[in-house]
This record gives sequence, C-alpha cells and structure tokens, in this order.
Amino acid sequence: MCRQPMPEPICLVENINGSLHVNDGAINYLYGIDQPVVVVSVVGLYRTGKSYLMNRLAGKQTGFALGSTIESKTKGIWMWCVPHPTKAEHTLVLLDTEGLGDVDKGDSKNDAWIFCLAVLLSSTLVYNSRGTIDNTALEKLHYVTELAEHIKIKSPSPAGDEDEDEQNDSKFVQYFPNFIWTVRDFVLELVIEKKGQITEDEYLDFALKLKKGCSKTINNYNLPRQCIRSYFPTRKCFVFPLPASQDNMARLESLDERHIWPDFLKATQRFCDYVFNESNVKTLKGGHRVTGRMLGHLVKLYVDTICSGKVPCLENAVVTMAQIENQAAVQEGLKVYQSGMEQVKSLFPVSTDKISAEHQRCSNVATTEFMKRSFKDETKEYLKSLSEEVDKYYFELLDQNMTMSEMKCSKLLSDLYKDMSEHLQQGEYAKPGGYELYCIHRDNIITQYHRQPDKGVKAEDVLEMFLSERSVEANCILQADKRLSENEKKIQEREKAALIEQQKKAAEEKQMEMARLMEVEKKSQQERLLQMERKFEEEKHLQQEELNKAVNSKLAEQKDLLEKGFKEKAEVMDQEIQQLKKEKEENSFFKEVVMPLVDVGKELFSSILQYNLVRTKLKGLQNNSQLKVKFIRASGRNENENKKRNIAASGDERVQAHTSSTSPSAV
Repeated sequence: MCRQPMPEPICLVENINGSLHVNDGAINYLYGIDQPVVVVSVVGLYRTGKSYLMNRLAGKQTGFALGSTIESKTKGIWMWCVPHPTKAEHTLVLLDTEGLGDVDKGDSKNDAWIFCLAVLLSSTLVYNSRGTIDNTALEKLHYVTELAEHIKIKSPSPAGDEDEDEQNDSKFVQYFPNFIWTVRDFVLELVIEKKGQITEDEYLDFALKLKKGCSKTINNYNLPRQCIRSYFPTRKCFVFPLPASQDNMARLESLDERHIWPDFLKATQRFCDYVFNESNVKTLKGGHRVTGRMLGHLVKLYVDTICSGKVPCLENAVVTMAQIENQAAVQEGLKVYQSGMEQVKSLFPVSTDKISAEHQRCSNVATTEFMKRSFKDETKEYLKSLSEEVDKYYFELLDQNMTMSEMKCSKLLSDLYKDMSEHLQQGEYAKPGGYELYCIHRDNIITQYHRQPDKGVKAEDVLEMFLSERSVEANCILQADKRLSENEKKIQEREKAALIEQQKKAAEEKQMEMARLMEVEKKSQQERLLQMERKFEEEKHLQQEELNKAVNSKLAEQKDLLEKGFKEKAEVMDQEIQQLKKEKEENSFFKEVVMPLVDVGKELFSSILQYNLVRTKLKGLQNNSQLKVKFIRASGRNENENKKRNIAASGDERVQAHTSSTSPSAV
C-alpha cells in the first residue's frame, strides 16, 4: 500500500527549545506506506540553500521553506514523501534538516543529534556547503568526528569490553549511507597544479587527502578527513555555480527558470539524476529493506532513545524492529488465512477433502504473506506462532463443519423418519409381519439418505447413531410379532450384520478422515519449512551483500593509503578487512554446514509438530463429538422406552383380540 503523495512537506522531528519530539501525524503517515523507501537527507550549515536541492529532488519549485535572510528557516527535520521517479513501487523520502551552526540557537550538542539522526535514517546523506572544500569547511563538519560517540553498532556487553568500543566505528561503513558533498556558489576552476583539469570527485578526494605525521595539529587535520573516508561506503561530489545574478539570488524560490543560469540548471539535473539512480533502499543492520512503516518506527525509536539520554544502537534497533514487524506479520498472515477460509466456511457442511485442500492453500498463502514482512525470526518463534494460530482457527472450523454436518444429517433422517414414526404410532408394525414391513421402510430411509448430496463429514456417524437407536425400536417390534418365521429370523440376523457393517464403515471413515487431516497438516508444515529456508537464504544473501560492500570500500581505501605512503594506516585497515572476511566465511559456514542440518531435522520437526498438534486437536474434536452422541443416544433411549411401552401395549391388545376371535366360545 502507498498513500497519496504528500502535497507539501510535513515536520517529522520537532526541535523545541533544544528538545527533540516526533510529530505523530508524520509518523502515522509513514505507518501507511508498505513500499520500500529510499531516504535522502540533506545536512549543512544554515543558509546554504539545502532546501532548494530537496525541492528539485521532489520535482517542485517550492515546498521546503527557503529564506532570503540570515535566519534559519528549517527547524528540526522536515519530511516530504513522493513516488520514486525511477524505481516503481518505491517511495522517495526527502528529509530536510535544520541548519547546523545556527547563531540564534547556539547549541552544538543539539546540532550533533540532528546530524546523527540524518545519518541513522538515510540511505544517501547530502552535505551541502558554500564556496570551496577547504580546511575551514572540513572543520565545520566536525559533527562527523563525533559520530562514534553518538552511534553504537552493538549494545554494550556486560563486561564493558573496551576493544569492542574501539572497533565500533570501523564497522560504520557497513551500515552508513552513501555520502554526497554538494558545493554551492563554486566559482573556481577544477584544476590542480601538476595534474591539470580534474573531476568533481577528484576534487573531493584531493580535499580529503591526509597528511603524514603524528603531531596533534596533523591528527586534528586528518581526523574529519579520515572519518569521511572510513565511515561512508561511497563518496560523490557535485559543484554548483552561482544560480543567478546577485539581485535574483534572494528570490530563487519564485524565480522563473528563464532567469536561472543554464550551468546551474545542468548541475542540478546531474545531481538529481545521480540521486535517483544511485541511492539505494534504506536498510537495517543485516541488509533488511526498510518500508515506510518501518521507517516510522525507527524515527520514533531513535528520537526516544536520544531524549532518554542514551546512545542509539543499530543492533538494538534491529531487535526492536524485528519484534514489531514479526508480531504484525503473524497477525497479517492469520488475517489472510481467515479471509481465505471464508468461502469454504459459507459452504458448510463440506467433505474433509474440500476443507483440507482449502486449508492447505490458505495456509501456504498465509505463510507467504508472513514471510514478506517478517525478518530475523532466527528461533522461528513467530513462524511457530503463526502455525499455531492458523491450526487453532482451522480446528475451530473443523468443529463447526462437524456440527453443521451432524445437524444437517440429523434433520434429514428426522424428516425421512416421519412416515415411519406415524406408522409406529398407529401400531402398524405391532402385528404379524410387522417386523418385515418395518425393515422395508427403514431400508427405504437409508437408500434415500445415501442419495442426498453434501451431507458432510458426519454422514456415516449420524447414520450409525440412527441405526443404533432404531435397533432398540426394531427389537421391540420383533418381540411383538408372534408370526416370526425362519425367514424372518434370517432377516433379523441380516439386520444385525448390517448394523455392525455400518458401525465398521463409520469407524473406517473416522480413521481415513484422521489420516487425510494428518497428511494435509504434514504438507502444510513442509511448505512452511520450505518458505522458512528460502527466507533464511534471502537474509544470509543480504548479509553477504552488506559485507561485500564494506570489504570493497575498505579495499579501495587501503589501496589509496598505500599509494600515498600511509603504510601504517593501511596495515590497520588490513586488520579491519580480515575481520570482515572472517564474518563472510562464518556466514558461508552457516550456509554450508548448518543449513544441511536444518534439512535433516526438517522432517523430524514436521512430524513431531503435526503429531502433537493434530493428535491433540482431533482427540478434542472426537471427544466433543462423542459427548454429542451420548447426549443424543440418552435422549433416544428415553424416547425408545416410551415407544417400547406403546408397542408392547398395542401388541398385547392385538394378541388379546386374536385370541378372543379363535376361542371355542367365540366359535
């Protein structure tokens, strides 16, 4: 689902008197976006024209507030969600941040958290400045040197491992956004002595060149440069000439393109094209793609953490997000299953094959829906929860289907039995030959009963119960019939055999029904496990991509350091590279060794789960059915006792009349 595009930006994070607060309206808007999001944030000193670039990315002339005075216009973080212009079914989220170094605010710590949030939330970070990239410009970007203090990869261990803290920032490259430096009002030529004409990217690399030495001055000089080189997986630079004449600069927002200089428009278009084509979907630690809904949770989580005085932790964010998303995934999967089963539910009673086939289909669809949203369900806790919820609802439907079948079959037999009941009340069976007539009428009922379609799963059980009740009745009629012949004795034996056969048939039907249900449940569990394995492989692939990106970035940086003579720094970089490669090998081991073990245990898991679950549920359903049968039979016995007395009384009267008509006195 994607909501209607925002007509204009909305405040996402409010900055009130130096305190950050999320805007619930903006968060709720994000909750309504199920599409993956590409998040582009712009940061930089106040009054450097950040908002203009964001408006151009949104394809608009106006939107984010521009100002023509020395006062900063943007406060907090503002958001604009628009359909991505080049990626179908994706949303482009633009974040315009409050200008850093606002003299009116005078709070560098607050600026640091704004910068930190922009890094945490983005897949592409744009740093906007004016003039040139010189040492002064880099000193103003001191916020990047403080990121290690404001962002943690892992939650602190109980032992407080110092080595872990030292290595924390070396892994930023795995999780940080791509970095773009935009230089506005650039009036110099891109030329370096001894090298001549250079590209914009070479200009940035030249500005980030490190100095050799270990003095405090050199370390301070190198620190922001080293952070930019080490933290961000890619670096890109765009230089923008002056957009218009000095007179028109103050009203750039309302200025017609005819009055904007062509070179500036060309630079702006190149910048936009690069952002659209090269900016990736925002991901969490582990490579999990972020949707608008997840981004809303992330914003709230990070702002709440900062306001509580704690440091945002990427690992904790993943754990929290996994819990939120997996719980929601269970409910979505169950909702899809319940919705899918409504059609077959409306047809109750149906056969076991029909409801089982529909259950298997809907269960697979529910699992697929669950997998779309779930992630990092390593213990399979939430998949098991979905399985249990689906099966619980399924067995409720089985019980309803059985009840509907019992009701339909009982009513059908009751209707068919009405004529026999009238014959019984009139005493037509309480005379010589009455038993044979009774059997004929009863056989006709059974024949008509079998002809009726769609009786459901309890057809044989209800018939067996009906015949059992009639056997008491038939025995009473038999005893009242004084002209019992050898042929009728054979009929009696045949009827007993028929009753036994019906009981056997009902028992076999129960066993077959149990076997069918078990088989369907087994297939459903196998499908869940298969989808679980695919999800596992997908998550491992995302982790491998994340590690590959980090390794490639480190290798490129190491090569550059060696070429420029920084051997010691390159050796430190080599340790980081080897650590990343070790993580890759561990992931590969998991795939090659652990996954086969999962395959071996798959059948066992399926068998144990389906045996325990189905056996328990079906046993409960059978107990419920038996209770109903006992109740019906108890009611039947009371009715039969009355009928027995009526038949006996009627038989006695007819026997007495027959005796009187054949006595000597009568003759």
